[in-house]
Amino acid sequence: MQGIVRPIERHRRGHSTLCRDRKNTAANAAGVASAAGVMTLAPAFGQALPSLLGVRTDYTHETNRELLFQLCAALVHEGMGNAETWKQAGGSAIRFAQSAMTRGIGDERDKLLTRNVEYHLLVTDALERYGEDAQLGSGRLAVLIECGGSGYLKIGPAIEAMEAEAEGLGAAFYWTLTHSLYKVMRLYNHDDALMYEEQMHEYAAEDDEENKGQYEFPGVEKALPECIRKTLKRDFREGKACDRELLRLHCKGRFKDWIGRSRRIEQLARLPLKQSREYLEEGHYDQPPLPCLLVCFKEQDAIVACFDEESQSMLECSSEPALCAIFSPTNPGEVRTALRIVARFIQINAELFSLVESIHESEARRGDPSFDRSESLLRAA
Repeated sequence: MQGIVRPIERHRRGHSTLCRDRKNTAANAAGVASAAGVMTLAPAFGQALPSLLGVRTDYTHETNRELLFQLCAALVHEGMGNAETWKQAGGSAIRFAQSAMTRGIGDERDKLLTRNVEYHLLVTDALERYGEDAQLGSGRLAVLIECGGSGYLKIGPAIEAMEAEAEGLGAAFYWTLTHSLYKVMRLYNHDDALMYEEQMHEYAAEDDEENKGQYEFPGVEKALPECIRKTLKRDFREGKACDRELLRLHCKGRFKDWIGRSRRIEQLARLPLKQSREYLEEGHYDQPPLPCLLVCFKEQDAIVACFDEESQSMLECSSEPALCAIFSPTNPGEVRTALRIVARFIQINAELFSLVESIHESEARRGDPSFDRSESLLRAA
């Protein structure tokens, strides 16, 4: 599974990266290892074929090189790259920029994210317009984070345990967490499943009478935990205040780790990530970002069933990036703002997936290991 520190190297429909690498396979076409050079059977003489040892077998083409070098200089000025970084990037400005931006994540966070979700970080000078790449212009670049596969959180057992501790605590934890995450990333949870089920009812109502019996409805609301059903249609502001107070009362109790991480996510999400929405809204993407996280209550419950049905078409269309920050590499303030946006997104995700792993580990210790979603349709598509 690709991690966020690995820039996309494959061909993509949509944003073209500023770097194109092509491997010269002519030496290998005849079955001769290029590293060993080309040798002849006869003794060497004046007209013998020369050895290709030491001849470059690849090349790199970078458009808008001046913008890239300006970005590299800005990153070095911010202490995010050095001569060793440049050497590791093979002298490629685009690789240097992406490597320098992701280096601050750290090995532990990198491993945490790689285990749980598929993110790609890109630096580009173009965004999609009507299915084609369009230059940003005016000496501007974009840093994007795209999601290629969702994380997975089975939260039902945690909610049940918290409800057993205090009535309403599990529901307060669920609503606080999901409302905070909604501000910074796209989730797939009971709301999406309810909308999908409503859509199925509309399709069935419009279909011919003889076909209506072929529709299967998941019954999402009936599958929700009782504490979630009871609070499903309450007043948002009143419920938010009650949830916050209940979590505060139990922040040093048995579930202090989970509540602490949820509250840190809430604090980080209070300041919205100032993404360049005008570019995304003008981009005419086919659909919003792919879900960064699937939240269900039980293995193979109604929410998972709806997700598996919808995910079959999620990768068939052009999706918005999970994060987009437009900036000028010659403006130090804009560069720092873009870096802060990326850093805060990563910080929120690190808190989120630390929480996810803690909940799943707790369940595994009780002898009920979490369901492995690594082969979900969204990942495998």
